[in-house]
Amino acid sequence: MSLAIFDLDNTLISIDSDHAWGEFLLEQGAVDPVAYREANERFMADYKAGTLDMAAFLEVALKPLADNTPEQLAAWHQQFMASKIEPHILSKAEELLARHRTRGDTLLIVTATNHFITAPIAERLGVDYLIAVNPEMENGRYTGRVSGTPSYREGKITRLHEWLEDKDFTLDGAWFYSDSHNDLPLLEEIDHPVAVDPDDTLRQVAEQRQWRIMSLRD
Repeated sequence: MSLAIFDLDNTLISIDSDHAWGEFLLEQGAVDPVAYREANERFMADYKAGTLDMAAFLEVALKPLADNTPEQLAAWHQQFMASKIEPHILSKAEELLARHRTRGDTLLIVTATNHFITAPIAERLGVDYLIAVNPEMENGRYTGRVSGTPSYREGKITRLHEWLEDKDFTLDGAWFYSDSHNDLPLLEEIDHPVAVDPDDTLRQVAEQRQWRIMSLRD
């Protein structure tokens, strides 16, 4: 039994759930239609380029959580799952998860997208464990701030090791599947790194290091 670790966005699903949530909020009229759209697109471009200012991004991304009630957010997320996520769940990703389950591996998603967005997606995929950006809560409401280390780039390593301290697991023989060069720090820590439908930078590194490259797209 080993850990099978998965990135989420553009790996197990064929979209970026953070960006899609922003688009969903725009469709609901829940955010400023000009400023928020510009920020959503700019941050997505910065992420792809590997230049994302995570603190600046989270300041914008977590504000709608603070601005709305938990009840409203839950209702929106149900709609979001049906309209934005479900059509983009990859059947080959579900097959990959099933293969690791059959082997007896422990499944874990490690994502830079926040826990509010991703927890229902992980549940839908049948993945028991999730490491995500944790939005801070006080008195049952989101504050718009982050709790702990954001699970982005090297932060994924930090959060994973914090998680391992509380679990009876090790990284011996672990797998990590990702599409993004932003995950190179964690890919380099893992015995079995796998590039899944990788971006150009990750593909080049994977080819140089003879890592496995695979596609989960139909």
